Amino acid sequence: MFRLLNLELQKLLLNRTSKVLIFVSFILPFFVILLSSIKINVFGFFTLELGELGVFNFPIIWHLTTFFASQFKFFFAIVVVSMIGNEYSNKTIKQNLIDGLSKKEFILSKFYAIAFFSLISTVLIGLISFCIGMYYSSYDQIDIIFRETNFLLAYFVKLLGFFSLCLFFGMLVKRSAFALAFLFILFISEWIIFGLITWQFDHHVATKIQNFFPLQSMYNLIEQPFQRVAMSKFPEKAELTYDYLVHWYEIAIVLGWTALFVFLSFKLLKKRDL
Repeated sequence: MFRLLNLELQKLLLNRTSKVLIFVSFILPFFVILLSSIKINVFGFFTLELGELGVFNFPIIWHLTTFFASQFKFFFAIVVVSMIGNEYSNKTIKQNLIDGLSKKEFILSKFYAIAFFSLISTVLIGLISFCIGMYYSSYDQIDIIFRETNFLLAYFVKLLGFFSLCLFFGMLVKRSAFALAFLFILFISEWIIFGLITWQFDHHVATKIQNFFPLQSMYNLIEQPFQRVAMSKFPEKAELTYDYLVHWYEIAIVLGWTALFVFLSFKLLKKRDL
């Protein structure tokens, strides 16, 4: 595993564009820190500071930061599809196979790189969330601080699933721009299918089915936190209640898609005449 990971890291770090994109991918999550320093001037009468409103209290901080950080995943998605596109355009994929790398090892090297960068990103977000929480949170009990760290697991699985999907599209079309376009096409397709199911059955059934779609299942791992923040400020409003927790079956669905995307990537490479 480490041999294949080291091989892939060398390829990425020797490419100037990939190095820049990887750097940006790891720097952008730090902008989550800016959320804690945002001050809103209300018509000149008083100033609201988000950090003082309790939105960065434990355990909600784990939910808030992982949700915002996951919005930056598209930058590393460019790295994933580019590393496949470069393999084909530079003919390095053929050279790797000639040098003794099997097709299975080739795909695994890509997956290990995806898992490695997803893990690094998760650790960074975990440290950022912990630091912001320790500074702003009014709770310092250990059980409260670490109560919802499963959002970090959800964040890792979400990145792993999304980048594995990018890997599959990269292998499918062999061009970075087209692979990214396929992500947009998949997003539109999911909503078209959802609309058709809703028209044929009802919204409840359609939503249940939609939760198994690739992109929607990844989104479901970390629901938007805004409604939860509102719930904490207005607990008497029952209409604000919604399910924001991380569930094991949601993780299982995304891991299932991840395994399928990696397997299909291998099948595509195995059948292709290089």
